[in-house]
Formats: sequence, C-alpha cells, structure tokens
Amino acid sequence: MVENSTFRRTYSLLTRVNGASPQEIVAPDYFEVLDWSPTQDDMKEYVLLVFLTLCSAKPLFHPSYLTLKNMMLKDMEDEGDSDANNSLFPTREPINPFFPFDLFPICPFGCQCYSRVVHCSDLGLSSVPSNIPFDTRMVDLQNNKIMEIKENDFKGLISLYALILNNNKLTKIHPKAFQTTKKLRRLYLSHNQLSEIPLNLPKSLAELRIHDNKVKKIQKETFKGMNSLHVLEMSANPLDNNGIEPGAFEGVTVFHIRIAEAKLTSIPKELPSTLLELHLDYNKISTVELEDFKRYKDLQRLGLGNNRITDIENGSLANIPRVREIHLENNKLKKIPSGLQELKYLQIIFLHSNSITKVGVNDFCPAVPKMKKSLYSAISLFNNPVKYWEVQPATFRCVLSRMSVQLGNFRK
Repeated sequence: MVENSTFRRTYSLLTRVNGASPQEIVAPDYFEVLDWSPTQDDMKEYVLLVFLTLCSAKPLFHPSYLTLKNMMLKDMEDEGDSDANNSLFPTREPINPFFPFDLFPICPFGCQCYSRVVHCSDLGLSSVPSNIPFDTRMVDLQNNKIMEIKENDFKGLISLYALILNNNKLTKIHPKAFQTTKKLRRLYLSHNQLSEIPLNLPKSLAELRIHDNKVKKIQKETFKGMNSLHVLEMSANPLDNNGIEPGAFEGVTVFHIRIAEAKLTSIPKELPSTLLELHLDYNKISTVELEDFKRYKDLQRLGLGNNRITDIENGSLANIPRVREIHLENNKLKKIPSGLQELKYLQIIFLHSNSITKVGVNDFCPAVPKMKKSLYSAISLFNNPVKYWEVQPATFRCVLSRMSVQLGNFRK
C-alpha cells in the first residue's frame, strides 16, 4: 500500500515537474496542492527529478560566438570557402551540443573555449597545451613563447581548420606534427624564427602565412601535392632568387604570392602560372625584362613598389594583358613605361616618387578612339620632376574624373 502511494505521488510529481516552470516547481504551496508531507527520501527523489528535468533543457549559446565569427570572417578574406571546403562556420550543420560548451568546458588551463574555438593567446606558454577538445576547429596560440611544435601536439584534432601560431619563438616543427590534421586550411606562422618552410604540411592547406621568419630557401619538395594552396605570404624573409629551387611550385595553383621585404634582385620566373596577384615590393629589383611576365598571363595585381627599377623593357607589360593594378612607386624610372595604353583592363597605376621628367599625350590612353579600355580610377605621378603645366589635358582623357589623377610636383 505504501509503495503504491509512493508511486502515485512520484508519478504526480513527475507530471507536474515536466509541465511546470522553475518558479512553479519551487513554489511554497506546491506540496500543499499535492496534499503531501514529504519525507527525507521523498525530497531526495524530488531533487533528482528536478535535476533530470533541467538536464533536458535546450543548450545555451555564448554571446561572444557572433563576435568571434565576425573576426574570423574578416581575417579570412578573399577565400570564399563553402561548406564543401570545410568552412570554419558551416551553415548546413549547426552546432547543437547537448550540454552548453561554456557550462561544462573541456578546456586547457588558462584558455577560453567556446563554439569549437580554443583561445590560448597572450598566456606566456612555452609549449602547446594538452586537453584541446577533439572537435576543435580553430586554435589561437599567438603571442606566446612556444619554441617547438612536437609530434603529438595536435594529435587527434581531425576537425582543425585554422591554426594561429604568430609571434612565438618557433625554431622547429616536427615533420609529423600535422599528420592527423587532414582538414587544416589556414596556418599562420608569422613572426617566428623558422629557417625553412615546414615539410609535410597538410595537403588540404589553402593559406600559409610565414611572414617575418628566417627562411632562405624554398625547397622543391616543400609544396608537393598541395593542390589546394591558394595564398602564400612570406614577406620579410632573407630569400634571394637562388633560394627558390626549380620546380618548387610545380603543380601548385597559388593565386596570391607576397615576397616583399626580401633580397630579390629580379622577378622570379618559376612561380605558379596561375597567379592573380604578385607582390614583390621592397626588394632590390633593378630591371624588368621582356620574359619576366611571360608565365603570368592571368595576373591582375602587380606590386613592384619601393625597388630600384630604372628600366622596364618594351613589350614586357604586354605579357600581362589582364592586369588591373600596377604599383611602381618609389623606384628610379625616368619615363612612363611603354604599353600602358594597350592594357585595356588597367585601372590603377602608381608611378609617384620616381625620376620621370616627361608625360606624353598617349602614354596612358589609346591613340585610337574606338579602342575599348577601362577608365582609370587612379593615376599617381606626384613627386616626379615633371613640368606638370606642360602636360596636355588630353593625356588623361580616359580617366573617371580629375580627382583620379595626382600630378602635383612635391619633390623637395
């Protein structure tokens, strides 16, 4: 009889708890409605039922998720990853954990973990922390004192998409460190002390940034099989022309390369033919030869500013017919490069801070009126010894507006 009575009370309580709000559950008259004076065992049973009910509640979401998402999307510009490409924030498979990640964190000590992102930056770490959740998609370890990446530091992180190791003291990365990170798309190693680009990088890598290290050579095997690599940023390394081994970019479809602030004395001729952007600013390049751009017919942006260029050989720019933007500022040019008027997609040309003394009426615009050409949005010629009052107005007949031309002579 007692057992049946207890069962009825328990069933009644379970029914009320499942259909009641938290305020109703703890209401002082709740037991009076049941006409029941609970014993100590009954109270234990009641607390257990309340706990089970709360566990079935919908998960909470940390408000900083949206802020983090916006930051990552801004940082990962120009990539256009879709869900099929292991997007960092997929839309087809929303993250709905049974327990809120912040409520029951499995997180390395001192780090912040939420929405499959682990932040361990600015902690003075000397090694990669353990206990990184296996489903993590991004790990931020920048601004620490890590000197070495060991073989098992990222073991088991099969969903890792982005890894940030900027501004550490890295000198060594184990050849098998990325053996299990088959979905890694973005790897940031800038501002470290690496003397070479790590071998055996994941074949899935789309973006590699290794700015400001001590890399002197790009070995032939460095990018072998990396068919997904699209962005390579390796400025501020002591790399010269002899440091790029023949065949180093064979079979690679890189679209964006930046090797600025290096020791190049000429334009490398064995970079990927798929290039859309090539930035070689702040080097020691002195001439542009006819064959230099023959391989890069799809090039759209060319950066050669702050070099020592004195001459651009006639016809060399004709090899990049799709170029839209050219930077030649802060060089030693004495005349406008020939062939600009034939580049029908060219919209931006920076020639300021050179030694140009004369601007011809057909230097920028086609001589034939019927020839189609995009209008210039920017022509920069200031800080040249040009007698700008002698420049004919028709010289800039193919610009969007007068504001598109900077011609003033500001040389001191």
